[in-house]
Amino acid sequence: MSATRSALLVIDVQNDFCPGGALAVPDGDAIVPGINAILDDFDVRVFTQDWHPADHLSFASQHEGLEPFALTQMPYGEQVLWPDHCVIGSSGAAFHKDLNTDAADLIIRKGFRRTVDSYSAFFENDRETPTGLHGALSELNVNSVTLTGLATDFCVAYSALDAARLGYDVTVDTRLCRAIDLNQSLNKSLLQLELSKVRVCR
Repeated sequence: MSATRSALLVIDVQNDFCPGGALAVPDGDAIVPGINAILDDFDVRVFTQDWHPADHLSFASQHEGLEPFALTQMPYGEQVLWPDHCVIGSSGAAFHKDLNTDAADLIIRKGFRRTVDSYSAFFENDRETPTGLHGALSELNVNSVTLTGLATDFCVAYSALDAARLGYDVTVDTRLCRAIDLNQSLNKSLLQLELSKVRVCR
């Protein structure tokens, strides 16, 4: 049996989610030094990027009469409509300049299919289309994952819930995450994590 191998998942630490960005998470850049400090503590380091075409259907700009943060129905369920963000190749989609991306063993780009959003690092929001991360981690014999990044209540939480569903030992280090907290989404997501036996470090 393979020895336990650990992975650090650094979720969406991109300019558009940091102060001054198109979808800024409050204090989002404050986590960068702490993430850099723990990179060497893990066997595998995975960085994710939101990576949207300019006409992505999760953008409010693609829905006449609807404003950012409104809810709409997509074929896969309810969808928050966001400000345009993390457009492929834009400066907003780039990693924060102080993040040590040289340490990445793998970079996963998600949300590049126009018709479906992708919060989780493992599956798009249809809950079926894989990003390839699970296969990669399986090949690397990873069975324990720790999540950091942006935002706690969306991409981090969705990734952690999928990781738990796939059988990983999962920790979310909320000290190295920040939340959008849209309509109390932070408390709701933390409750979901605890109910799914995800270890939450505060």
